[in-house]
Formats: sequence, C-alpha cells, structure tokens
Amino acid sequence: MGWKLRTRLAAACAAFGLAASAQAAFTADQVKSFTLPNGMKFIVLESSAIPNANMYTFWKVGSRNEAPGTTGLSHFFEHMMFNGSKNYGPKMFDRTMEANGGSNNAYTSSDVTVYQDWFPASSLETIFKLESDRIAHLTIDPKMVESERGVVLSERSTGLENSNIRMLMEDLNSVAFSAHPYSWPVIGFESDIKAWTQQDLVNYFRTYYAPNNAVSVIVGDVKAEQVRTLATRYFGAIPKRPLPPAVKTVEPEQKGERRLFVAKPSATSANLMVAYKAPAADSADHYALDVLQSLLTEGKTSRLYKALVEKQLATSVGADATDGFDPGLFYVFAVAANGVDAAKVEKALLAELDNVVKNGVTPEELAKVRNIKLVNLYRLQETINGKAQQLGNYEVFYGGYAKLFDAPAAYQKLTPADIQAVAAKYLKKAQRTIGVLAAKEE
Repeated sequence: MGWKLRTRLAAACAAFGLAASAQAAFTADQVKSFTLPNGMKFIVLESSAIPNANMYTFWKVGSRNEAPGTTGLSHFFEHMMFNGSKNYGPKMFDRTMEANGGSNNAYTSSDVTVYQDWFPASSLETIFKLESDRIAHLTIDPKMVESERGVVLSERSTGLENSNIRMLMEDLNSVAFSAHPYSWPVIGFESDIKAWTQQDLVNYFRTYYAPNNAVSVIVGDVKAEQVRTLATRYFGAIPKRPLPPAVKTVEPEQKGERRLFVAKPSATSANLMVAYKAPAADSADHYALDVLQSLLTEGKTSRLYKALVEKQLATSVGADATDGFDPGLFYVFAVAANGVDAAKVEKALLAELDNVVKNGVTPEELAKVRNIKLVNLYRLQETINGKAQQLGNYEVFYGGYAKLFDAPAAYQKLTPADIQAVAAKYLKKAQRTIGVLAAKEE
C-alpha cells in the first residue's frame, strides 16, 4: 500500500470517527437549568441510555481563596465532607451511597472543589439527602479534624517524595508567582496544616459552602422536573449567604526569566520544567493554546517527542495548562535520559519552542491535532460522566455551559497562523520560569 493511500485512509478513518462521535453528542436545547431562590444553580441533562445518573457539584473555592496561615483548607474540607453531618455520622456518607449502589470521589484545585457522585437513577433522592445534609449540617468534630489532619500531612509528605514532577511544580509555582495565591500548593504548607484552629475551619466552611457559591450538574436517567422538585425539597431551605470575598491580587507583569534548582538526593534522572505565563481559562486564546500544548507533547509525532525522546535526550515529555479563574501557567516538562544533564535537555527543548515561534506549524500537524481534539471532545460525551464534567467545567470556567457547544467551531477555525501567534505571544523568555530537579546541581 502506498504512502499517499495510507495517508488518505488514515484521514478517512479520523473523519469517520469524528462523524460517529459527533452523532453521539448532545445539543444545547437538551440541557435544562434552574436556580433556586437561595442562589444554588442546577444543570440537568436527561440521558436514558443506561439506568444510571451522576451528580457533580462544583464549589467555587480552591487554594486561591486561602491566605498565609490557612493554606490547604480547601483540600482539607474535601476530606471533612465525608466525615459526618447531622443525619449521617462519620463514614456513613460512603456506606449509605454504597448500600444504594453508588460510589463517589472528589478533587480540589487552585480554583474549585468538586464532589462527584455516581449511582442508579432510582437512588437520586437518597443522593440529594446525603448532599444537602452535609452542606446544611456538616459536623466539624475536633477529634475527626485531628484524625484527618494527620491523613493530609501524610498525603503531603508521601506525594512529594513519590513524585518528582509534583515536587518541582510546587517549588516552581512559588517562584513563578510573586504575589498571586497560585503561588502556594493546593494541599497547603505543612506548618499551616498543623496550625489550623477550630474557628479557622468553621469560618471557612460558612464563607465558602453557601448554596449561592455552587453549581450542581445532574446527568442521567432522570427528569428535569423531578430534579427541580428534589432540589427545592432538600436544598431550598439552606440559607443564602453573602458571596465570598473576591480575590483582589493581580500578579504583576513578569519582566525577566526566573530560575530555580530543587535538590532531591533520591532522583535518578534530572527533571526539567519550563513554565510560561498564560491567560485565564476563558481567554480567547484558550483553544489555540490547547492545540499548541498537544502539538508540542501529545503522541510520538509531537514536536518535543521527536526533538527529545527520539534523540534519546529524554525518556518522556509532557505539558499542562490547568483551568483557572485568573492568569496562570503553561507548563512544558521533560525527564532527562540516563546520563544526560538537564542543560542539554533544556537547550533542545527551548530550541524547539523557538522553532514554533519563528517558523510556525504545518497545516498537516494542525489538522491532525485538531481532529484529535474534536474526537476527544465528542468521545467524552458518550458517557454521562463525561457530559457532567464538560457541562460543569464550561459553566464554571468558560462563561456558561452553552459555550461548550461553540467549542467544535472554535477548534475548526484555527489556522497555522493562529498557533504561531499564540506561541509568539506567550512563549517569551521574559515570561518564563525554568526549574530543574536533580540529585545534585550540575
């Protein structure tokens, strides 16, 4: 089979996968939303393919809402929310959910804390009882606080020891940001975790766990009116509170490259991380930057894989740019191959980034990544879990869930010139922070 024929077949398969996924997608008019008088917003998508449902509750509180002395409280409440409320004692949230065929999880970021429930649709009312009880009547028991404090301290030390990238990223953030609270870790500093008082916890919960600071997304074999009835019954009486104080600090413009070295005696290979100042999630540049990230590091045909891994300078490469309410960072990182020093990896990595800035990308590169992005966008919508996550993320970070339905067109209209433009705009030496983690400084 000739190369041109293989290429056409690959393009046809990609197009077929995209078309099939697109047909499985849902539309904006299928989504219903309502807001209770206390300000709690609900987004509902009826999906009866399977007799299950899920509930994602997004709380607009993360480490950016903390302050020196109270860092880590947002993540700590992710733990405490499973440790007892008025009608469900410690561990009863999980046990009750499991008895009703469900499961759950949660995560905390710099900007949000999200609670995820998965369950048979017939258990919807039980889930509403559980969720509303811990919002209205969370028990902040001192004994349980001390127990979970120890768990979080252990989680912090173990996580840093086990992950070189996490350790490097934590220290890099503290250098890249000179003023904004994105500078401190989501899990908090050890001294702060040890020093929180009972009143710190009570004040934090009252400030941020108000119904008007939350968005709940329910997707599955449910009816919108059924959800509205249950939401009114179980959440409607929880009082509205003043909105939490706004984060006022704006990170000053970075005017020069910053560098750091992290010594970790147990490190067997050097880890390199380069982070550039990047816009908030709702920026008009979001889609072009998302594509740039994949062009650089996603798959064996990506720029940095070919420049670093194929040339045996690194064993792996990656990139990240987390959703945020405020301007954050665009990370690129690599793990050096055995015997290769970080300086050599850095030189090759920066040369490839400069190449994109100066010479741009090819239409073929862009088309491939754009198709992958669109397939992944639609593929997520094949599950109720993916639908809930997408609707919540777009509602919270991108200006409303309806923006989700603009995403395909936003990816489709990108040109090579758009990718080169954002690379030139953000991948600037004066706007970057470079970190190296290794056993010893070279």
